Amino acid sequence: MHGHQPLYPPTESPTMDVKFGTTLIVIFSVMWLMRVNAIDPCASQPDNSDLNVIPIYSKCSPFKPPKADTWDNRIINMASKDPVRVKYLSTLVSQKTVSTAPIASGQAFNIGNYVVRVKLGTPGQLLFMVLDTSTDEAFVPCSGCTGCSDTTFSPKASTSYGPLDCSVPQCGQVRGLSCPATGTGACSFNQSYAGSSFSATLVQDALRLATDVIPYYSFGCVNAITGASVPAQGLLGLGRGPLSLLSQSGSNYSGIFSYCLPSFKSYYFSGSLKLGPVGQPKSIRTTPLLRSPHRPSLYYVNFTGISVGRVLVPFPSEYLGFNPNTGSGTIIDSGTVITRFVEPVYNAVREEFRKQVGGTTFTSIGAFDTCFVKTYETLAPPITLHFEGLDLKLPLENSLIHSSAGSLACLAMAAAPDNVNSVLNVIANFQQQNLRILFDIVNNKVGIARELARFGSFVGFKKSDGCG
Repeated sequence: MHGHQPLYPPTESPTMDVKFGTTLIVIFSVMWLMRVNAIDPCASQPDNSDLNVIPIYSKCSPFKPPKADTWDNRIINMASKDPVRVKYLSTLVSQKTVSTAPIASGQAFNIGNYVVRVKLGTPGQLLFMVLDTSTDEAFVPCSGCTGCSDTTFSPKASTSYGPLDCSVPQCGQVRGLSCPATGTGACSFNQSYAGSSFSATLVQDALRLATDVIPYYSFGCVNAITGASVPAQGLLGLGRGPLSLLSQSGSNYSGIFSYCLPSFKSYYFSGSLKLGPVGQPKSIRTTPLLRSPHRPSLYYVNFTGISVGRVLVPFPSEYLGFNPNTGSGTIIDSGTVITRFVEPVYNAVREEFRKQVGGTTFTSIGAFDTCFVKTYETLAPPITLHFEGLDLKLPLENSLIHSSAGSLACLAMAAAPDNVNSVLNVIANFQQQNLRILFDIVNNKVGIARELARFGSFVGFKKSDGCG
């Protein structure tokens, strides 16, 4: 918005391990502090300025996990649904048209692992919407919706609500459109979604993000759902298309936003979504942001290689290279749970990882095929993701997942499902946890910096349990 200092100061070293971010915004609330200071761990800041990103099953989330469910079982369950999302992402890169941006494309978002707190309408109605970087549009269940959850948006309760008809430009971006051949009518449409289907109408209303208001925000008002895959309180798209948050906010945010996703195990700490250049890390190493003409909404990066320990894993460069004509390459995505590489790449990484751990038997748990007794964890080599101009050495908690009993550790990566067009590598949210990921659409850059919870040393919490 009004940043006067350069967002990306020059640096001398061409590579980096991820460094600490300089700005920490933390919702600090643990039970010990609640007893001492009577702090509500899930309350808004006094000035309502927080824009928090929370795991869908955290204690601050309105969504409750299934009874008798354990943390690792939830991760395994979420990761088991990755193939549906990766298949969808792969179908995007083979599209031949760039003129449409569907409101809720089929199989677009899988399960929502992170939600952001927003208010919609006037006065604002509180919703916890799934945050998604690989789609553009927003949609919410509206009152009277058949098959929706109990929490819906009420258009009648908003003084700023307005429907949109087929004559508006935004309606031309909707796939599955049903408009009359002549005259005007409501901009209604039908879509499939991760095995479910829904019908909606394109409308507009005021969207409130922390203290900011976007007065005429276009979104899909869902009136009927069949199936259980649609996010319960809607979805907020952070892609690059014409109906995305960045496009609809105009110059408010200068094409810049960042987020930090907290650990799935974090209950009281929350991550944060920062919009605009103000408050972003001033010293952050970046890699070029690429664009595919077949799917310009996706955040492609120039991914050049993977090191396991000190070994740069060998495989043909075409498995990683970006090809704008085919859509092959690597994207950063907030909705896929564990990083997926095309099969030849993953197999090479897995074999080198197993070789360096050595001396043990490897087993499989769900999507994870390289699990081993935790006592061998000290032998686990670090994994470094190489991008153009940026080396990201993953913290151990971003490369290994542990069973609830603590007896097993697993490599938290997998091969892309073999029933998709195997051209897409996905850097997923488990590998992004506790990192500040910055997107600069205008200057075509993606930045990554390590970010720690300010109060992480209290009552046994590790520093990596939350975002700044």
